[in-house]
Amino acid sequence: MLPIVAIVGRPNVGKSTLFNALTATRDAIVADVPGVTRDRQYGYGRVGPVPCIVVDTGGIVESPVTGIEALMREQTERAIAEADHLLLVVDGQAGLTTDDMALARLLRRAGKPVFLAVNKAEGRDPGVIAAEFHRLGCGDPFAIAAAHGIGCKELMDLVLDGLEPDADAAVPDDDSIRIAIIGRPNVGKSTLVNRLIGEERVIANDMPGTTRDSIFVPFERDGRKFTLIDTAGVRRRARVEDAIERASVAKTLQAIAAAHIVVMVLDAHGEVAEQDASVLGIALERGRALLVAVNKWDGIPLSQRESIHNDLKLRLNFVPFAPVHFISARHGTGVGELARAAVHAYDASMRQMATPQLSRVMEKAIEAHQPPLVQGRRIKLRYAHQGGKNPPRIIIHGNQTFAVPDAYKRYLSNVFREAFDLFANPVALEFRTDENPYDRRRALRKTTSRPEVVDRPTTRGVTGGRAKAKAKTVKGVKGAKGAKPAETGRPNKPGPKNRSTTDATRVAKPGSSRSGKANTRGPRVSAATGKASARKRPR
Repeated sequence: MLPIVAIVGRPNVGKSTLFNALTATRDAIVADVPGVTRDRQYGYGRVGPVPCIVVDTGGIVESPVTGIEALMREQTERAIAEADHLLLVVDGQAGLTTDDMALARLLRRAGKPVFLAVNKAEGRDPGVIAAEFHRLGCGDPFAIAAAHGIGCKELMDLVLDGLEPDADAAVPDDDSIRIAIIGRPNVGKSTLVNRLIGEERVIANDMPGTTRDSIFVPFERDGRKFTLIDTAGVRRRARVEDAIERASVAKTLQAIAAAHIVVMVLDAHGEVAEQDASVLGIALERGRALLVAVNKWDGIPLSQRESIHNDLKLRLNFVPFAPVHFISARHGTGVGELARAAVHAYDASMRQMATPQLSRVMEKAIEAHQPPLVQGRRIKLRYAHQGGKNPPRIIIHGNQTFAVPDAYKRYLSNVFREAFDLFANPVALEFRTDENPYDRRRALRKTTSRPEVVDRPTTRGVTGGRAKAKAKTVKGVKGAKGAKPAETGRPNKPGPKNRSTTDATRVAKPGSSRSGKANTRGPRVSAATGKASARKRPR
């Protein structure tokens, strides 16, 4: 069994900062305001020669004034009673106070080893800053700086001195069912946690905003291991002004991500607000199994219960798969049924589904309701297989799956949930379009380089065979009268004013051909007379 070290001290001396340094986490909310930590926070110590359990407690004063301070003192006294070693933390900058002396007397009466840590000693002489704390009678003071991690390892070496590492007492793997209790402030979340575990583990008070940290509470019930996560109440963003409350909301969102099951607690005396639906939507996006617990149901008259049922169906219509339980956390009505429903939801979220069974269920669903047409073509869904757990994820392969409408997706989700008993779980569907082999061939044709095509020779240039032959004929006639030199360009079409003018009377200017090359095509030569005659352009 791991040794337990409880961190005790008056408010605002750096207990939560030291807890985060020893556990190498940021589980505890740290702020420069007294009284931030109220409940006991447990964590596994990772600094020191052997593993241990570190307990962060709320700051206690000698004479509590408010009810919260009295409850915080009660929680700290329980931590002292169950701890093996006590670590008293004092403020080196503020010096010795009467509350420190009263707390030291309380720890000495516990009869357990007490170690004294003087925090906020950075930049100062350790001997000078710890001199006055010898009056507490808790041994030699040890100067540390928890915010910077200075002296923390040496302190834990002193606290855990003489303990041998135990292989059986290693940090256990978390294989429990994690259940996050969420909701608005003052709806009974902490009362529900205490009722489930059967003891006053967390502070429950009528004042809204009592819980600030996300408290992880492990327990066993009916042979199953659970971890309840008591979270801070979430209000509308416009009303959240305090930095501590913003940190509490962030811790609540982290608790939703870390949980397997989310229990949304509602107040039966109030209506379902927009903030409740928003927080429930966050849990839905995370893919967590959802349970709705309507608390304080015992105080609702019978005449109003029917209207509350109808209002819940109207406001929670976006999560029709989430079962609604009507409970009383103070008296325990319906709490046992809620715990059994949580176990059922966890087993459903971890269920293994075979590919043939998924494909057969999908085929029956398609036979009952065909997918719609897309541009005249039917969407074809071929087969389905499981892609993950918590939430159950089903991957469907087919053609044109990108065009599956949302209504048909919800229809398939309901069919799978009913066929495989995925109780209280959202079914995540992922559609994948099969690759078309012809698309690969088309892409290959486009990427393949084609041979360069050489232009064919024309008869208009010097490379034309017909033009060369006629040019040789003109050069071969010697002494032909009236022979004209070869035209260097293509004759233009006669305009309206000189339409009767023949092509022979016009001599093209050199270099005026359209192709930029000399034209060797000359006038027509008569075979009988040997005279050259002008070529007439056909009209």
